[in-house]
Amino acid sequence: MSTRAELVTPALLRSWQVSRDAEGKDDRGTVLVIGGARRTPGAAILTGRTALRAGAGRLTLAVAEAAAVASAVSLPECGTVGLPEKGQRIEGSAAADALGTDLETADVLVVGPGLDNAEDTADLLRSISSGIPQEASVVLDAYALGVLPGLPELGGLLAGRLVLTPNRTEAARLLEVDEVEDADAAALEIARRYGAVVTSKGRITAPDGRAWEVPAGNPGLATSGSGDVLAGSVAGFLARGATPDQAACWGTYLHAAAGDRLSSSKGPLSFLASELLEAMPQVMTELTV
Repeated sequence: MSTRAELVTPALLRSWQVSRDAEGKDDRGTVLVIGGARRTPGAAILTGRTALRAGAGRLTLAVAEAAAVASAVSLPECGTVGLPEKGQRIEGSAAADALGTDLETADVLVVGPGLDNAEDTADLLRSISSGIPQEASVVLDAYALGVLPGLPELGGLLAGRLVLTPNRTEAARLLEVDEVEDADAAALEIARRYGAVVTSKGRITAPDGRAWEVPAGNPGLATSGSGDVLAGSVAGFLARGATPDQAACWGTYLHAAAGDRLSSSKGPLSFLASELLEAMPQVMTELTV
């Protein structure tokens, strides 16, 4: 049975204004994106760039060692950490040592964009779990969602400060079922099982049963990299001090509204995920005047 959802409107978002008049970048939070295998560093770059667009003050990308320099050149606004590799794969168990103070000082972690191996991702999450600051918010995306059911120790550690961004296939994995029949009911079960806010297909669900629906979005958002942009958008608002449910609503709305603008200007299936970043600033300006 689906929970009745409140519409996410400009008026609601304006009532949830987050910090925008910070004196320095440190006041707008630090985001650490952990992902980017050597073949897919662009996913982590998209996520990080979006977090900055959404207002985060500092950004560090932790990507495969072989891709670290190129990532830093591609996104000069970030710092980079090279994650050790073994056999051209990220050595997840060595991640915590490589991250060092970058993990200790992060306000928001995004784990998953561009990771391409389930075993390595699980090892990485185990490696960093004890080093995640107690006050830091965490966004899990892509492979980091798929391995979460096998890491029950993370549940209690991250409950109340976790945002999950599953598509329908990832939702089934999180619930350990073959397929999801009722997406809204599945989102609520995931939220309660993991103590997380869930954003999926424009619907945001909290563990206490509250739900919100974004009245925007179009089929063009189902494109490569779009989920990475969504994760970065949520992370940016978390960095600025929004609660997990507020950040999920803000980030999901911004992602969908930017997609609608591009659908009108470029065609319903012709825009790229990277172009969402160019459409976002005007949407944000209209919501914060």
